[in-house]
Amino acid sequence: MLEAVRRVGRPRIVGGGVRDWLLGLAPKDLDVEVGGVDFETLHRALAPFGSTDVVGRSFGVIKVRSAASGTEYDFSLPRRESKTGAGHRGFAVAPEPGLGDAEAAARRDFTLNAIAYDPFADAIIDPHGGRDDLARRVLRHTSPAFTEDPLRVLRGFQLAARFDLTLAPETAAVCRAIAPAYAELPVERVWGEWEKWAAKALRPSRGLAVLEETGWLAHFPEVAALRGTPQDPAWHPEGDVFVHTGHCLDALVRLPGWQGREAGDRVLLSLAVLAHDFGKPATTVRAERPGGLRWTSPGHEAAGGPPAEAFLARLGAPTRYAAPVRALVVNHLAHHHGQGEFSDASVRRLARRLAPATVDELALVMRADAEGRPPLPATDVQARIDALVARARALAIEQLAPRPILLGRHLIRLGLRPGPDFSPLLEAAFEAQLDGAFHDEASALAWAEARLARRDTQL
Repeated sequence: MLEAVRRVGRPRIVGGGVRDWLLGLAPKDLDVEVGGVDFETLHRALAPFGSTDVVGRSFGVIKVRSAASGTEYDFSLPRRESKTGAGHRGFAVAPEPGLGDAEAAARRDFTLNAIAYDPFADAIIDPHGGRDDLARRVLRHTSPAFTEDPLRVLRGFQLAARFDLTLAPETAAVCRAIAPAYAELPVERVWGEWEKWAAKALRPSRGLAVLEETGWLAHFPEVAALRGTPQDPAWHPEGDVFVHTGHCLDALVRLPGWQGREAGDRVLLSLAVLAHDFGKPATTVRAERPGGLRWTSPGHEAAGGPPAEAFLARLGAPTRYAAPVRALVVNHLAHHHGQGEFSDASVRRLARRLAPATVDELALVMRADAEGRPPLPATDVQARIDALVARARALAIEQLAPRPILLGRHLIRLGLRPGPDFSPLLEAAFEAQLDGAFHDEASALAWAEARLARRDTQL
């Protein structure tokens, strides 16, 4: 395919695929920019290799799905972009086949995304110094055109987290200057960048640092409120809640239990860890404790539920995340409360409170929280979490909350007619089940018969 394109134009592999290749990562996308050719000629050259989609004709883009492999490739012409109005979409885009490599790359957001590769000369084309920035792990804007698209700041946020990058000071200054333009961004594009951060980050705290350095943290007040919220240094020597949260997020993505999950599950867990202490700004007080006055945050777990939901709505996160994130936030200290040993009943009730989240997911949030207090070791806390997981696994509810065994059909079988007595009886049965009064259908029916017999006797 590239050979055919070479006969009509000047192909360059561009964008994130080149960046990933230089980092030693397997490129997931192959984008080819072809200079020196018009759209129709490029289309004719590509047509024999599979189905083509020219929906991007006005932008000079052709998508080709290979007939041999089914893989989709993007081919595009060099183009100029000019700002025509407010917002992320306020651009006029004009393909310009005659643009040189430097001019074509200047429209890209960051220098490390402006590197191209000539596959026939086996040559890196890097007119803006992206390779050096990549080696130094520096995220630097490519040209003054950066300011025309405020979404690029959030791209920087997620790229810094994904590749452990530091923002160049001059780029941070440019981002601060356009911070008011955040209001122009469609919420779905905001979520798109946060989703990448939550699913792909290598060091999530670097993304939060970019938001703080650029002044964009103010657009996410639930996160911003963590900065400056104090913690007891004996328990949290690492610093305030913002610092603690960054450590927790970085610990989370190092856990095999996070790395081995599907992208949607990684997103859920990252958001839950980010939000786990959202209740602290509203509950933190200086109070008398053994040893003197200390910072404490009583009830911050429950207080974190509403701001977690508000934050997700602000991001435009899919509604499916709201219930499990809230459940993980309000229960993230369950291993610190209650009896010395985890009873079967307490673990069943915890699993019920967590649904649709699971004990397995909660354990990962707890582990990340425990590791977020350097240099304090987390050995004792991790042992406590291990005990909780072991108890849940023994009860077969590590990844699934208990479900009621006794149902309405069972009551009908026992001779009851559907009516107002059904719900109270079924609720009482489920509570008894959680306490361990029965564990299968036969014992559930026996429990119900005994309950009904007692009621009849009292009547």
